[in-house]
Amino acid sequence: MTTIQRRVLIVAILASFVAFLDSAVINVALPAISRELGGGLPLQQWVVDGYLVTLGSLILIAGSLSDVFGRQRIMVVGLVGFGVTSLLCAFAPTGLFLVISRALQGVAGALLVPSSLAMIISTFSGAPQAKAIGRWTAWTGVALIAGPILGGIFVDTLSWRYVFAINVIPIAITLLMILGLRPFTKGSGGRVDYLGATFGSLGLAGTVFALIEQGVFGWADPRVYLPLIGGIVCLVIFFIVETRVASPMLPLSLFTVHNFWVGNIATAFVYGALAFGPFIVTLYLLQVAGFRATAAGFVFVPTTLCMLLLSGLFGGLSGRYGPRLFMAVGPIIAAGGFVWLMTMGTSVNYLTELLPASLLFGVGLSVTVAPLTSAILGAIDPDRAGIASATNNAVSRIAGLITVAMAGLIVGGQLDKAGLDRALVATAALLIAGGLVSAIGIRNPQHAVAASPQSAID
Repeated sequence: MTTIQRRVLIVAILASFVAFLDSAVINVALPAISRELGGGLPLQQWVVDGYLVTLGSLILIAGSLSDVFGRQRIMVVGLVGFGVTSLLCAFAPTGLFLVISRALQGVAGALLVPSSLAMIISTFSGAPQAKAIGRWTAWTGVALIAGPILGGIFVDTLSWRYVFAINVIPIAITLLMILGLRPFTKGSGGRVDYLGATFGSLGLAGTVFALIEQGVFGWADPRVYLPLIGGIVCLVIFFIVETRVASPMLPLSLFTVHNFWVGNIATAFVYGALAFGPFIVTLYLLQVAGFRATAAGFVFVPTTLCMLLLSGLFGGLSGRYGPRLFMAVGPIIAAGGFVWLMTMGTSVNYLTELLPASLLFGVGLSVTVAPLTSAILGAIDPDRAGIASATNNAVSRIAGLITVAMAGLIVGGQLDKAGLDRALVATAALLIAGGLVSAIGIRNPQHAVAASPQSAID
């Protein structure tokens, strides 16, 4: 690995760390937020989905922006914006203010992950690229360890507000690191698809609003079915716009690449499960099993340790032998972890119930994530790495926001043992579906690709 490659990898890891830290920390804080600000399950869903709606709908245009204006510049804007909106969340006086601040935080977060992955794709190629993605996956997993633990400690000893304030520290470190990569290279130029971004955002917001609020008002209420109809209409217009504008934020031509479209279907299943399963399990442990926030924060630490230790290994093996086997087997192993959790009752034993499930889940994710990412992005020309990365991230985030929005439909009006079991079955089914899609559809490269150094960042 060259010096510039190492520096790019470190910056990419640090930038993504911020976004992953925020997504990891939030679940343990939800009951405390609800106790202080009110709102019950709908507010808890909106605190998660307010962020995911803007992140998922704008991450595509963020990928275009990173290609047009340069990935480092867009990353700096995203980091500054994420820091400011994190402080807004920390000082939120009401539930509505918090949800709005989370939505703004999602706008900033949309600029981070596609830019960081695009920098890796543009700087590495062949087997080293798969290994670099594996290292990115492993080290960003540190956020998944630190987030719930720090969040739990803050919730139990200080306030849930500190779970947002802690973002400022990694943001400051990342800004110092990325400024060391100057001079910034220019982007490719071109136009930005603002029309597509508008209709895509409105479409997602309307449908997600309906999915969450139907539990409060019912499907027959105009406050539910009108946003649903409006959202669907906007999504239809969005796809029409994308076929007609000169520089679409979602180039549909990407989906003519076989591994790209198959991999994104697998992504939707797998990441929909990853957002929904831990969300419900954490709420159950806090609200039903009587766990303190700090204890709940430690539950999925074995999962993340597995990813930290094994993701680089499986990323390298995927680059050598092809991703198909890993993408097929990994989600099924992870599904076994959620099936194991069905042994939980209202009294939970960590050693016999949570620990084995967390380890199974972690091994499955380690086998899956780096091969999945490298299979999808490795199929696309490096010049389009920004938009390809953004598309894949949008698919994963949108899948997550839809499954979280459907929590009320699956769990029911109250989270109890029966509702938990339904959620666990749904999570396992999504993971197995992702594995089956990969087994049937993913194609391995015909031969190993020799490593070739590539120094350009943009």
